[in-house]
Amino acid sequence: QMWPKISLNYSPNFNVIKRSKKNIKFIIIHYTGMHNELSALKKLCNVKSKVSAHYFIKKDGSILNLVPPLYVAWHAGKSSWKGLKSLNRYSIGIEIQNSGHDHKYEKFSKKQISSTKKLLKYLINKYKVDLKNVLGHSDIAPGRKKDPGEKFPWKELAKYKLSKWHNLDEKKLKQKRMILLNSVEEQYFIMNLNKIGYLKISQKNHILKKRDIIKAFQRHFRQKLINGTADQECLLISRNLLKS
Repeated sequence: QMWPKISLNYSPNFNVIKRSKKNIKFIIIHYTGMHNELSALKKLCNVKSKVSAHYFIKKDGSILNLVPPLYVAWHAGKSSWKGLKSLNRYSIGIEIQNSGHDHKYEKFSKKQISSTKKLLKYLINKYKVDLKNVLGHSDIAPGRKKDPGEKFPWKELAKYKLSKWHNLDEKKLKQKRMILLNSVEEQYFIMNLNKIGYLKISQKNHILKKRDIIKAFQRHFRQKLINGTADQECLLISRNLLKS
């Protein structure tokens, strides 16, 4: 078994009280959203920035450990999944260098993905993380975050048992794309999203919230079209994810 090669590059940004191993339930994947790898790393290690992650994956695939996993790093911010709030306490954060949606959002490099696989395999094994809890930042902070975004290869990771994906026929699925849901189906879909783990839609500004949550779901599980509109394809995927 090839464990990843990890170098140390410590960040001062973490909670000083250690947590127990069994508190680690999630792995959250981010992109840096910065053009420059060096400035991204500087930011994650700068005491004034108040942000950090446990691991940083460079363009060339090298993995840096910034915060030891038994300490809480500051990567998730205001977040929610399955009714849990502020997921920093329960998660390991992985930052992957990528300039992100606000710049030119490039594909992740082959070396980055290969390192991500090795690191995930290692962490999932070591901390007994349920695959349903390997998530993107946008899953736990819809509307506020878009990373790691629709170019992150969740489906490929799922082939290696490193994340969840549906097991539906892609060709048949695609025929259901853009066929809108009636109001009953839409309620079902929103309920499914909530059961999967996404934030409950509050009545306050629910149209805005709903679009954001549907987009977050699409960025992860229906990456070809991110439009914030629920259709038959999305409904089928949500059902299938709840089955397995």
